[in-house]
Amino acid sequence: MADRVFDFGQAAEDALPAPEEKAEASSCRFFISDAPEATPEQPIMMLADPERRFADSASGVFLEPSVRAAFASGEGQNMRTADILRLDSRFRGLVEWLGKNRIRVRLSGTGTAEGYAVCRIRELASGTETKLSAEDGFLQYVMARLFESSAQEEAAGEESEEDSDDMRLTSVQSLSDYLDCAKNTIPANIRKWARRNLAVARSAEASPEEKRHAQHALSVMLNVRWKDSYFAAIDPVRARAILDEALYGMENVKQRIIETIIQINRTHKLPAYGLLLAGPAGTGKSQIAYAVARILQLPWTSLDMSSIHDSAQLTGSSRVYANARPGSIMEAFSLAGESNLVFIINELDKADSGTAQGSPADALLTLLDNLGFTDNYMECTIPTAGVYPIATANDKSRISEPLMTRFAVIDIPDYTPEEKKTIFLRYALPKVLRRIGLGEEEIAVTDEAAEIVIKRFASQPGVRDLEQAAEHMAANALFRIEYEHVERVVFDAETTEKLMR
Repeated sequence: MADRVFDFGQAAEDALPAPEEKAEASSCRFFISDAPEATPEQPIMMLADPERRFADSASGVFLEPSVRAAFASGEGQNMRTADILRLDSRFRGLVEWLGKNRIRVRLSGTGTAEGYAVCRIRELASGTETKLSAEDGFLQYVMARLFESSAQEEAAGEESEEDSDDMRLTSVQSLSDYLDCAKNTIPANIRKWARRNLAVARSAEASPEEKRHAQHALSVMLNVRWKDSYFAAIDPVRARAILDEALYGMENVKQRIIETIIQINRTHKLPAYGLLLAGPAGTGKSQIAYAVARILQLPWTSLDMSSIHDSAQLTGSSRVYANARPGSIMEAFSLAGESNLVFIINELDKADSGTAQGSPADALLTLLDNLGFTDNYMECTIPTAGVYPIATANDKSRISEPLMTRFAVIDIPDYTPEEKKTIFLRYALPKVLRRIGLGEEEIAVTDEAAEIVIKRFASQPGVRDLEQAAEHMAANALFRIEYEHVERVVFDAETTEKLMR
């Protein structure tokens, strides 16, 4: 039986294929892939091409999958169709959207023994005037997002999406297009939430304020790349190298972090508890958090609890208010750009716990429990299984018991004078010299000079003051080199004593 090409211009009743044709067309298989780009071995899709008719590229349109999962190339008598044998499930919604909107595309790929492996899709022209982004840029943006995302499992018994209102608003069209294209990479509860908000944004009965809030909430939510909570194995040797680069000493702290990495490698999930780094100011707690984010290869976002005095700052405000907005936690997801991230909570011990506007400290509990976080403005449960919280505190005795039970506590000790001297000479001073642009041949600091600096700041916890001292010395050296035209500046005990007065 000859292939039947679906005519998108026909009436709906004429477009329905015969029962035997519909059965024949249901040959497409979906596969799960987390590949960050397409290759002939891991393509976006595989087209049937037994006669090797496809060259390096082919132009045409996708048919609506409800009619036939296929690609039609060529025109007139030269038109031919090729069934989609298998398709990366992340791109299922995109292919449906391209077919439904009759968007003409060029496929690029490679012929294989199985068929034609499609590695790239580019838009040639738009077949509909209702599509907001007629240029190829939108398609490439969507594809880049899909490659960075993970396919979500379909919930059992989930109802298929119904046709929405025919009314098209330009301000929400790109959000609607993206939701259609990327629906297989978005959690089921968020897809349903997004459809409801799209209905509000398009409704003639909703107030302008309701529409504005719905559109803003959609923009925030769909800006996030939704990923599953599976974590690939992490190289402990590489993890240790990152810690050694960021921190001097602290062997017990590094051991605890490596133990956490080994646990992730065994379970491929984040630990049930986040980390609480407790110790004096300036001991490198934030540097530890940044190092863990590098090890996990996750984006990080931070929240300063000393500036939070109202729980609504974290949980958002209801849309009934004209100036309503999402809370800091939801905005952090949007800024990070994905659902898997390291959430750094600075100065947890300074969180207010008994204000008239509610306890900001207690508002963190749902985030820390990894059961999902609900923002009052978004009105949707956000998956948090991929969130790794790392909190810092100077005085853990000021942290409430419910919060303490959500963390594995790592005490960060202060440095000994000898450790501070090593940090000053091997870490702080070279770092400042690179920043200012001084070469090591232009400045020298003797051991006696370093000891003067350490004694000067002996009463100060941590090593933050040591970097400021290095900055002072480097600036003085630069002045003498540029203004007094000396070739090299040497800081000994005497010159350092005078400089530090």
